[in-house]
Amino acid sequence: MKIGNLNVSKEGLEQFKLILEDWLPKDASLAIATDNTYIYYCPSIHHIHLKTGEYVHPDSIAAQVLKHRKKTELVLDASTLGVPYYTMGYPITIDQQDAALIIILPSTYFPEKQQSFKFLTGKRDEDWTPIPVKQISYIESLQKRTWFYTDNEQFKSNMTLKELQTKLPEYFLRIHRSYILNIYYIKKISRDLTSNFVVELKNGEELPVSQSYIHDLRRALEF
Repeated sequence: MKIGNLNVSKEGLEQFKLILEDWLPKDASLAIATDNTYIYYCPSIHHIHLKTGEYVHPDSIAAQVLKHRKKTELVLDASTLGVPYYTMGYPITIDQQDAALIIILPSTYFPEKQQSFKFLTGKRDEDWTPIPVKQISYIESLQKRTWFYTDNEQFKSNMTLKELQTKLPEYFLRIHRSYILNIYYIKKISRDLTSNFVVELKNGEELPVSQSYIHDLRRALEF
């Protein structure tokens, strides 16, 4: 049986699932891509909008693994797969062709962190200042730059939200593709006129919660 340009059977690809299923959480999905096309997909109970034969999104982890040929880990926002997910990608070879083995998990899953950031170094004017992360109320992606905020100051960071999400303490929560929030700065959570959730901070600022992250917010705060 031929799959795409590969002389490999579906049963042959299923061997990857059989090997990994004892090691992976039950809510993990598995995908294999080669030649910029997904040739195998085994969804978990959390449905992801992927299909066998679908082209690889240029911003996806599969595209990065196929291009750079190295293990890659990412937190993807909702723009790539429709919902936020944590993914791991590994370079493999199938029928003498480069391929990418992709493991996809909900965004609330993270591997055990070696050590969370205790400080973020931010730039203000021409000065760089290390700020304890517990003093940061939220982090924002705006106009292709990353900013973080304390009670009275704003700083620019060289890191992206995707990089920060995996390295911040557990009390930081992604609530939007543009925002990561320190939950200790939440005053209340309410709904706006369109019934979307809005987080009001203790300083009076309001941040929107996107539909893609509502489940994560509810699960983290148990409401």
